[in-house]
Amino acid sequence: MPTHSSDSRREILRTAARLFQEKGYDAASMQDIASALDLSKAALYHHFSSKDEILFQIMSYGMDIFETQVLGAIKNIADPEERLKACIQLHVQVVVGGRDREITVILHENHALPEDEMRQINARKKAYIVYLENLIGEVQRKRGGAMAVQPRVAAFALLGMINWMYQWYRPEGRISGPEIARQYTALLLHGLYGK
Repeated sequence: MPTHSSDSRREILRTAARLFQEKGYDAASMQDIASALDLSKAALYHHFSSKDEILFQIMSYGMDIFETQVLGAIKNIADPEERLKACIQLHVQVVVGGRDREITVILHENHALPEDEMRQINARKKAYIVYLENLIGEVQRKRGGAMAVQPRVAAFALLGMINWMYQWYRPEGRISGPEIARQYTALLLHGLYGK
């Protein structure tokens, strides 16, 4: 266990995220987290007042990762289509990267947050949906022609495809993360027939 307080908190969050992913939030106890870290429960409570606080901090950190590694990385791409392609690639990379289990906890355990904390996390998620909706609308206007799919529907479809990957994607499988990102991009921009 690291000695610095911020390092200790980070290690607790990583361990708790792994346990929440493996066992589910409801089934994982504070004792499970403490045992996995070789800590007493009292030492764990020194850093976090409750399991709810740990969950909220995991989700906040996961959103920070996402906002930095996806939104921060694409903000200076001027062309909307290139920005959308980069967004898809980076979002897939964050979900399948496997390093930060906080991302999968965000996707799977939102129901367990207390109401006020859930509102805060949901506001950050909603901001991303609105961002995607606007970006897809930009791409559609740039391409011209009739819009076959509303930007909001396309945004939710894209999020569903990418965010569900943590359930089925295996790094050792036949299709790599970058290839899935390429195919998702093709599906979104060209449909099933590549027209």
